[in-house]
Amino acid sequence: MAIEPKEVTITDQAGRERRYILHKFNAIAGREIISKYPTSNFPKIGEYEVSEATMLKLMSFVAVEGANGNPMFLTTRALVDNHVPDWETLVRIEFLMMEYNCSFFQNGKGSTFLSALAEKARPQIMSMLTDLLQASSPKEKQRSRN
Repeated sequence: MAIEPKEVTITDQAGRERRYILHKFNAIAGREIISKYPTSNFPKIGEYEVSEATMLKLMSFVAVEGANGNPMFLTTRALVDNHVPDWETLVRIEFLMMEYNCSFFQNGKGSTFLSALAEKARPQIMSMLTDLLQASSPKEKQRSRN
């Protein structure tokens, strides 16, 4: 499970530096994470439960140094909550994991990829917003002839 470990230091919201050990995804888990991660994080396209399950799968490739000096993988919600102090740190870890595991996120390519993804999602988002606007707009009452 420990493929190409890479140590990183992340500063949390309180200003404390925390060390994490990132690992490469294995082939099957990597395919699942990469196929679910982007779409499960768009509102209304994915469901939060899928987003959280995908995040937990991704985090199972992240470790911290255990008391015995061996890596302890963050394989459960409780382990993530115990070793990741805040949501911003979690998002930073997720981003670093995607960058480390996906060549199209490396060397500044991530913003290009995300821009292309946003451009492709724009028509669907516009359609959803238009439908929501029409549904939430008050219907004009006909004027009485009296």
